[in-house]
Amino acid sequence: MPTETPTIQKVECSYWVWVLMAFLYLPFQSFAQYSPEFELNKSMYPESSKVRLLDEVSISVKLKNDALEIEQSYIEEDLFLDESATYGSKKALSFSSFFELRSVEATSYEYKNGRYDAHKVEDFVEKDEMNDAFHDDTKSLNFIYPNLSVGGKTKLSYSEIVKNPRFLSPIYFGDFFPIQHKKVTLVADKEIQFEFKEFNTEAYDLVFSHEEKRGNIIYTWELKNIKKFKYEDNIPSYNRLLPHIVPIISSYSKDGKTVNLLNGVADLYQWYYSMVKDINLQAPDANLVTLVSELTKDKPSDIEKVRAIYYWTQKNIKYIAFEYALGGFIPREANDVYNKKYGDCKDNSSLLFEMLKIAGLDGKLTWIGTRTIPYRYSEVPTPLVDNHMILSIEIEGQTCFLDATGRYLPLEMPSSFIQGKEALISRSATEYDIKTVPVMSPKTNSLIERMTLKLEGQMLLGTSQAEISGYYKIDFFNQLEAENTSEKINAYYTAKLQKGNNKFLINELSETNKFDYDKHLLVDYSFNIADYAKIYNDEIFINLNLSQNISVYKTEDDRQNDTEVKYKSYYDYENILEIPDTYVIDYVPDSFSMHNAYFDCEITYEVSSTNIVYRNKLEMKFLNLNPKQQKEVNTAIKMVEKNFKEIVVLKKS
Repeated sequence: MPTETPTIQKVECSYWVWVLMAFLYLPFQSFAQYSPEFELNKSMYPESSKVRLLDEVSISVKLKNDALEIEQSYIEEDLFLDESATYGSKKALSFSSFFELRSVEATSYEYKNGRYDAHKVEDFVEKDEMNDAFHDDTKSLNFIYPNLSVGGKTKLSYSEIVKNPRFLSPIYFGDFFPIQHKKVTLVADKEIQFEFKEFNTEAYDLVFSHEEKRGNIIYTWELKNIKKFKYEDNIPSYNRLLPHIVPIISSYSKDGKTVNLLNGVADLYQWYYSMVKDINLQAPDANLVTLVSELTKDKPSDIEKVRAIYYWTQKNIKYIAFEYALGGFIPREANDVYNKKYGDCKDNSSLLFEMLKIAGLDGKLTWIGTRTIPYRYSEVPTPLVDNHMILSIEIEGQTCFLDATGRYLPLEMPSSFIQGKEALISRSATEYDIKTVPVMSPKTNSLIERMTLKLEGQMLLGTSQAEISGYYKIDFFNQLEAENTSEKINAYYTAKLQKGNNKFLINELSETNKFDYDKHLLVDYSFNIADYAKIYNDEIFINLNLSQNISVYKTEDDRQNDTEVKYKSYYDYENILEIPDTYVIDYVPDSFSMHNAYFDCEITYEVSSTNIVYRNKLEMKFLNLNPKQQKEVNTAIKMVEKNFKEIVVLKKS
């Protein structure tokens, strides 16, 4: 009917308009769940889980009532770019007796319906931070950002009071996420003098300014669009990587006179010495005196007396760290440490100092930083420069650095983690020395093996003696403490001494000098490797490169940061293959050698009518490599690895 047609057309038109509007509306809603700010930053940082929009630090240093008052305030605004926002919702702030936390405010922002809704954090939980081996007064304030998801933001504002002016914190201009804007402002009375030590800032356009205003000096640093730093294994320390500034209060003026605070190493030493000068003034415990007498009575020389005392402390005093306020700097009385049989590095050094004194020997308390700290004492004369205490002693023309927190450390070897570091050695109330701890040579830390090999079909059978020394041996000993059954010990050595491939099995083994501080560890064992040799017709193909230690020193081709190893090392293998009856040598690879600044490698073959003697000597000569050096080392290692593929061919006679 004529009157129905318009009605039908109207209905159809309305339907398709609705469909079209719905089609347009739904994608809009889909895209509108994220803010334009999110979309922009997601495109700029596609590989990042979050971006810090603002990182602002304000530091106030005032001189009041003849004391320095310091407050540090922080504002952090983050935008989360992926599902890790769920994990980022959990946050903790640390504080201690040196850093008193104040005025914490935290808010998350959820993007909905075209705008951000704020959700303020209401619940904060305080916790003690400690474990079985470390006890200090550090606490944490824990909280959770509510409703945080992809595209959400957080804002954290807090301040802390710095109780000791020697503990101004480093200021970092980078992290493992991008930072759009970093700004640091330090406002100080003009009577206060500073030094600002910059590290790793050369490649950055860090804008610095300062001005005097109303009796204050205002220092400002600003940096924008900071790319994220790549997290990688075996980085020496992130203080060696991240651009940062160490602010140091060198002195201040009071009543027209200059008061030095940290105006050089001498000021740092005076403060350190003030905290050790009054220890061990009481008479030593009678039982401690008797112990020292027993340990040293048959020792023919002073160095053997030191050795006996040092090894006793390592074996009998458990390391437990205590850092309650200045207790982190003041050693406990030797008598207390002896009776309790535990202590931290300072406590163990205190006991060792007293035991040597009882024996008529002159040990020196010594401050030192581990290799994670990149600074020299002359660069950063503040408590940031060190984190450890040991004892030094001059004996028979050498300086021995004794770390009583260690285990299995010979007298002549420092802890691996202080090699190459400066040691601040106490001489008197005003005198000190700075000496550099030696780096142990590669051959000090060695694995030497002598193997005899024979074939039974495709199976390779062997007997070997492994001689293990230095830090390599210490690593074995520390790990072997947990292996308390013959099955576990066998499995441990099978993994550590693996040869050829993953079919390597140790059948029997014996250990000599296990847990001995001075003698090398000897491990005699027999083994087999199933299906190792390949037999084709009348030929046997076998690779005598059973150990390829150098390969573990390769790094990823796209690595961006320095890499570090614990110690230099040396490997020496001799494999003597018995030629099977009715077979003769058809092919032996050429010998190979490579020598460079990073390692020396030699592979040689000697033949006779009855056997082939394969030797592989490898000396790794570095501790640290920068990215350029890593590429050079990788290229050299790949050349060595080509030679590892060389095989011996035996042919039926």
